[in-house]
Amino acid sequence: MVKRGSLNARVAGARGAARRPSPAEAGSLADRAYFAIREDILQGQLRPGTPVSRRRVAGELGMSVLPVADALRRLQEDGLLETRARAGTRVRVPTDADVRHLYELREALETQSARLFAERSTPAERRALERTARDLDRQFARLAKVGDDPALRFAVHRQHVQLHMQIARTARSELLRQMIERNHVLILNWVFDVDGRRTPLPARFHADLAAALISGDAARADAAMRAHVRHGLVEVSRHLSKLAASEWRESKRGAKTA
Repeated sequence: MVKRGSLNARVAGARGAARRPSPAEAGSLADRAYFAIREDILQGQLRPGTPVSRRRVAGELGMSVLPVADALRRLQEDGLLETRARAGTRVRVPTDADVRHLYELREALETQSARLFAERSTPAERRALERTARDLDRQFARLAKVGDDPALRFAVHRQHVQLHMQIARTARSELLRQMIERNHVLILNWVFDVDGRRTPLPARFHADLAAALISGDAARADAAMRAHVRHGLVEVSRHLSKLAASEWRESKRGAKTA
């Protein structure tokens, strides 16, 4: 079920579209609906298993069903939504296989990114990565102390993604950067991180990763990133099984046809 305030705040100006929009206008409205719904999914406001009705979303956004239907189709292609017969459309409930396959791809992409960073980064870029990693460790420590603060949790995990994108940009391989952005950022990783991670990280989790990358040793950087990604897989898989047995089962009971 879409929350009225969160969506409306991000699509101001979309109201008043009672007439049938032109193709260009429909595309613009579809983009607005796409990014508004995706943001709510990534922030955990629309949790796995939550039903998403296109008519309800259209009403919330003040637009016709057509652009919303296009937005939902795109989100389903991204892997964030799923549609089932007699159950309608809902936020996708990832399986163990989904998580494993995603992290296998992430490991392949990010270890290569780490190797290239070790080989191609400048001294200034290495110092910048050190600073980012130390700050991120402090933020994760703060998050562990604060407890359940969804806004802070999302902000910290957004910063975590930015660290990995900083590494990818410095690798100086545009195609690799695009693939990491799509698979690590835009699809399911934030969903898992926002909803799943509860165990505090080691004190120097990201600082130690940065130390390996700035060493200039590609093999060391590869091994450190591989261990980093696999740690995430273990954490996500453990919490995924808990959620699948409780919250998502309840979400499925309340699902309504779109």
